[in-house]
Amino acid sequence: MAVSVDNRPTRLRTFLAVLLTVLILLPAGYLFFTAWRIDNHNRTNTTLEKQGVEYMTSLSPLISALAEAQSSALQGVATAPASLTAAVAQVATADQHLGDALGTTERWSGLQAKIAQLSGINGDQSAVYQAHVEVSDLALALYEDVRQTSTLVRDPDNDLSNLQQAAGVDLPHTVVEVSRMGDLALMLSNVQGSGQRRAGQRAALTPQFGASIQFVTNSVNALTKDLQQAVDDTNSPTLSGNLVTTLDSFRRGVEAMTRGANQGGSPDASTIATAQSQLQTSLTALSDVIQREMDGLLQDRLDGIAARRTATLAAAGLIVLLVLLLLVLEIRARHRRRTAIGGGAARDQSARNPGAERGHPGSPDRVPAYGEVNPTRRERFGALR
Repeated sequence: MAVSVDNRPTRLRTFLAVLLTVLILLPAGYLFFTAWRIDNHNRTNTTLEKQGVEYMTSLSPLISALAEAQSSALQGVATAPASLTAAVAQVATADQHLGDALGTTERWSGLQAKIAQLSGINGDQSAVYQAHVEVSDLALALYEDVRQTSTLVRDPDNDLSNLQQAAGVDLPHTVVEVSRMGDLALMLSNVQGSGQRRAGQRAALTPQFGASIQFVTNSVNALTKDLQQAVDDTNSPTLSGNLVTTLDSFRRGVEAMTRGANQGGSPDASTIATAQSQLQTSLTALSDVIQREMDGLLQDRLDGIAARRTATLAAAGLIVLLVLLLLVLEIRARHRRRTAIGGGAARDQSARNPGAERGHPGSPDRVPAYGEVNPTRRERFGALR
């Protein structure tokens, strides 16, 4: 009973140690699991956003090539320009690689089929123009699909949110509307036929031309605003410097195109052609800058997530090692206590029963010393007498 009573404090300490370990491990484990799950979710979304940026990078040349194809078709060129063929091949490669992840394959297949039909369109300029407008609208819708399915449209950072708006909405819409503005201006100046026919064509084209000019103005303003907000809210050291020159060049190209269109007067075909060439160059440069900055910001985010995951694993491993160390120390302490208790019990037993020791007087296996009389022997002799 004494051993059991003496062990009660030891058992209590063991129970408290186990309870304290559990109280530490459960909240820590929950925090680690939550942090790991959040980082994993953020990593998945960021990877998907990078894929969206890659897909939009392939779409930018397509928008430019479609604008070029529209202008050449309205001038009577039946074959598609080489730039359109190359752009279609580039988007097809991107869709083959990313289409399943972004869910764009079906829409791209429909757009690709429409592009292939452009060279076979016969009719007046109005029919050719409407066919190209339909294809351009489908390309813009594909931009929107990529923004939605890649979660770029829901990015939580202000700089990336504004950059994806500029790259996926403002810039492609501006290019499309600038191209339409220039082509409508030339179509208005080349109206032919009887007086009644010319009046009817002008009545149909003039509102479209005016709307395109207004849309271009709004798109350029929105593009400038989004890029300025991205610069104001970014940590990128290169975004501001890279955007200033390219954005100014793009804006000058748009202004030159607007001057060439000459709303309310006769358009200047040579000015429009020069502005279109300038726009193609500035568009490529501006798109490259925006998409490169977006990709760099997303890669920085992925690097940060990877660093946090490594730190989380290291912290979790350290806690596990500390718990294991505590368990080892507790086991060794219990072993020492048991050894000490066992030694003490043996000493207590010896104190209570000294005759139990070999050679002690009264021990049954003790040999009598010289001159001593064995009491048993004495009793046996008495019985004989």
